[in-house]
Amino acid sequence: MSDTGEAGRGAGADDREDPIRGEDPIRGEVRGLAPVPLSVLDLVTVGSGSTARDSLRTSVDIARLAESRGYHRHWVAEHHSMPGVASSSPAVILAHLAAHTSRIRLGSGGVMLPNHAPLAVAEQFGTLEALAPGRIDLGLGRAPGTDGRTAAALRGPGRLDEAAEEFPRQLVELTRFLDDDFPDGHPYARVHAVPGPVQGPTGRPPLWLLGSSGFSARLAAELGLPFAYAHHFSAAGTLPALELYRQTFRPSAVLDAPYAVIGVSALAADTAEQARAQVLTGALSMLRLRSGRPGLVPTPQEAAEYDFSPLEREFVDGWLTNVVHGTCDEVRAGLDDLARRTGADELMLTANAHSGAARLRSYELVADVYGMPAQAPRAD
Repeated sequence: MSDTGEAGRGAGADDREDPIRGEDPIRGEVRGLAPVPLSVLDLVTVGSGSTARDSLRTSVDIARLAESRGYHRHWVAEHHSMPGVASSSPAVILAHLAAHTSRIRLGSGGVMLPNHAPLAVAEQFGTLEALAPGRIDLGLGRAPGTDGRTAAALRGPGRLDEAAEEFPRQLVELTRFLDDDFPDGHPYARVHAVPGPVQGPTGRPPLWLLGSSGFSARLAAELGLPFAYAHHFSAAGTLPALELYRQTFRPSAVLDAPYAVIGVSALAADTAEQARAQVLTGALSMLRLRSGRPGLVPTPQEAAEYDFSPLEREFVDGWLTNVVHGTCDEVRAGLDDLARRTGADELMLTANAHSGAARLRSYELVADVYGMPAQAPRAD
């Protein structure tokens, strides 16, 4: 790649401290007894018997709880054509969460860049940065976040096969729009992302690369960007991807050393039985998705009564092996072990369950078991 170094541009080394919050815009802060900073990955899951409206309300509740208990950031993931996931428009959801919070970092985990024109993404996140200065992260992935047919509907005819390979070029283009620094003579030299630098000095969201393979790990390292790995659905590749990222990392104006986050499927409940019942609903939902039968997240009763075939049982058991679940003490032990084994700089917890109340309770229990101090919530 001849121009990839430009994607590492943005906040200079002297600007690493956020001008508005007085904090590092990338590195989190450990709260309480947690082994590393803890954050939230929100899939806005929709359970059977509830609606997207219910789930979005739960997301607001989770964001406010996360802010009050010292979670570092709350990210929303882009998915499409999945009835059980209501996060097809991360930028819209993040604007809503920004209106209900005041301190916590908010971001995309991630925007699937091949689905979008880079200018549109720069405009959306420039708007978010104007709404919540110094609190926005722009996490980017190259997967579609859906099946091939839906990806074709999103991207238009003829773009499906080339989209992932176009990712590095799109990343450079997006970065130039964010920084408003296309060189003279470039076709976009007089095209400006607004809100943005053309209006005067302004902050801009730090870029993150997301991935579930070595491709994004290597690209993030080459550009000196922070990296987020999807351990929650690709656990077998976690250690190789993190090792590749760390070994090939090149210091940049953004980061002087690697910074790696991993997404972790984790659910704590008041009893181990309650936790098992909830995570089984997520496992059955994933089984149906992988089998081409996506739907709302089933109830615990439906999951308990489901007649799994031997192959289905093997899939579910394997899936649950990588879900940290149980009582708060059991989840703490699992998270401590995962942080130690992977050396992750931050853990981003996603609580996949049928019940919004169970998701909210899980984040509360994790904060409690680590003694994460409570802060006064923002008043509306």
